[in-house]
Amino acid sequence: MSISNFFKIEQYGSSIKKEIIAGTTNFLTMAYILGVNTVILTASGMDFNSVFLATAISSAIACFVMGLYANAPLGLAPGMGSNSFFTFVVVKLYGYSYQEALAMVFLSGTFFIILSLTGIRDKIINSIPENLKQSIGAGTGFFIALIGLVKAGIVVDSPATLITLGNLKNPTVLLAVFGFLITIVFISKKLEAAVFFGLLVTAVIGVILGKFGIEGMPIFADEIVKVNTSLNHFGDFIIGLKSLINKPDAIFLIFTFFFVDFFDTAGTLVAITNKITTSTERKYEMKKMLFSDAIGTVVGAVLGTSTVTTLTESTSGVAAGGRTGLTAIVTGLWFLIASMFTPLVSIAAPILVNGIYLEPIIAPSLICVGILMATQLADIEWNDFSAAASGFTTIIMMVLTYSIPNGIAAGFIVYVFSKLFTNKVKEIKLSVWMMFILFVLHFMLK
Repeated sequence: MSISNFFKIEQYGSSIKKEIIAGTTNFLTMAYILGVNTVILTASGMDFNSVFLATAISSAIACFVMGLYANAPLGLAPGMGSNSFFTFVVVKLYGYSYQEALAMVFLSGTFFIILSLTGIRDKIINSIPENLKQSIGAGTGFFIALIGLVKAGIVVDSPATLITLGNLKNPTVLLAVFGFLITIVFISKKLEAAVFFGLLVTAVIGVILGKFGIEGMPIFADEIVKVNTSLNHFGDFIIGLKSLINKPDAIFLIFTFFFVDFFDTAGTLVAITNKITTSTERKYEMKKMLFSDAIGTVVGAVLGTSTVTTLTESTSGVAAGGRTGLTAIVTGLWFLIASMFTPLVSIAAPILVNGIYLEPIIAPSLICVGILMATQLADIEWNDFSAAASGFTTIIMMVLTYSIPNGIAAGFIVYVFSKLFTNKVKEIKLSVWMMFILFVLHFMLK
């Protein structure tokens, strides 16, 4: 069987060339996680080289499962929220060892797999009202755009107004602005893989400017090949499992790991697949995608890293034309190569500018992807105030609390209340009631 037939590439209106470009785009927008995740987990006492290799391998394996089993163009890697929770809350705040934290990740992932195999997870997600699905998609777009604006340095924090305009005179920020504008031009001209080529042109311009002495520009790593074979934390979760037996309070932290992964993944999958389905009328099996995500979490815990999940950056690959599992396979291959081949990672690495890390190569693509996803606003029934209220709450809470799960939770709560007090209580499904209770508990636990 040919690659094209195996992944049903033509049926999804794609091509092998598009899938390879999309997979590469996915990796470039996700590559930062290799360095950032490693630095964050190292702060918990873990070995740098081991975490780096575990991050690369677990991401690759999760991408391969997503591509081969679910045939979806999604990239997976350790999530930023979970790794921070792992180090700064579980280990540093509550005093658990990193072995115990790995055990918590393993248990949450195992529970995830059980729910995926029984079909409970996809039933819950499929029961989400259509207007809320569109809101989650659009809200995720705004959320991604905000991340891009921050990574570009266009938006910065402010003691007076929380956020404000950054320094547009800074060369690094100007490079990101250029990348954003050139990507907009490419998309407007309907250029295939416009997001990828926008990223590529921005990188080339940045490197050239750096050669002419402009500060704050991307550079290639000095070492072309760096072999890393250390997996010192492989199996450390077993040590953690043994000690957690005498610590029943850990159940609350395990639940938090599970809760964040569940709804973060749910929001990402709904947002991305809805966008593809709307344009191609091709659907993906939610059960298989969720199972692939859960496998990634368990594999990551075994190898020695935090929760592996479907990243919102996958939208960049979809925007570049990715439609099938071949995109995920290419992303996974790049993760394996990245453990030895560093220039591709280094060119997209964060640049320190006045104490702030900026990512001028990646940021423009995230902003543009946010724009593309925000078009789902058009499908929300704004004339129905129940839909408008829950949709608006979902979007605004995602952006202003910097959290996809918070946005989904707030949106569901408003949705239930709007139906409950307008004599439309029969429209609320049992699964929605269950999620409503979970979301109320979510905010109470916070």
